[in-house]
Order: sequence, then structure tokens, then C-alpha cells
Amino acid sequence: MIFTLWHNLLAMEKRSRAWHEDDIADEFAEYREAQGFIEKWSEVSDVVYTYTRAKWSGHSTLAFPLPRRYFFWGALYMFPKYTLRWLFFALAGKIAGSEDLIREVRNPRKLSKVNEIAGKYHLDAERFCAICQRLLRYWLVLK
Repeated sequence: MIFTLWHNLLAMEKRSRAWHEDDIADEFAEYREAQGFIEKWSEVSDVVYTYTRAKWSGHSTLAFPLPRRYFFWGALYMFPKYTLRWLFFALAGKIAGSEDLIREVRNPRKLSKVNEIAGKYHLDAERFCAICQRLLRYWLVLK
């Protein structure tokens, strides 16, 4: 129930089953390559996010690729990580004058991702990147 409410709040785009399967596989591969406790925990949260997003999108038969006990620990990290990112881009979009609420959860420390978001929302990329860089001085972003 909480996952449904949370995904309703984020309101990310619902995608095809194949897209979600690929996304889960990509995140699982990143988890396997992760080194160190925090990096592993962060990658588990990414797997949980992609899995719960797929379920929220209506693909209820997808299997969770990690041992079930990992789900709780991944969710514990996932909620603040992705909520903070979502709030970050919502605020950055408002400052940039976006007519639409920016609904993104990508890592704002990655300039290429910020540029893609600017293009998607028809914002001046240079200005939007500058706004994001300024916000990052004060904003907590979890790995």
C-alpha cells in the first residue's frame, strides 16, 4: 500500500513490461558490480525502486531478483533517496520557470542526466544546469 501511494506521488511514466524487465536487469547488474557497503545498499535500493515501479505500472508477475530479505533494506534507503531527488527536480524546475512539474528521480550530480531532463522539459540546458549546480550546494543527495 505505501509503495502504491508513494509511486502515485512521484507519478513517473508507466512503461511496458519489456522496458521494466530491462531496467531491473540493468540495476541488478550494477548491484553485482558495486563495491563497499554504501554502494551495495544504494544499488539494492535501485533494484527495489525499479521492481516496485514495475509493479505499480501493472506488471505484477515480475520476480524480485534478490533474496526477499534485501527488499526491506533496499526500501529503507529507497524512500529518502528517490524522494529527495524528485523534490530536487521539482524545485529546480520551478526555479527555472518550467510550466510542468518536473517528475524525475535521476542523479542530479550527473550533468548528462540534467541536460537530458532540460531537453525533455524544453528548458534552456545551460541555465537549468546552473540552477541544479547551485541547488546541489545545499541539497542532500544520496548515492
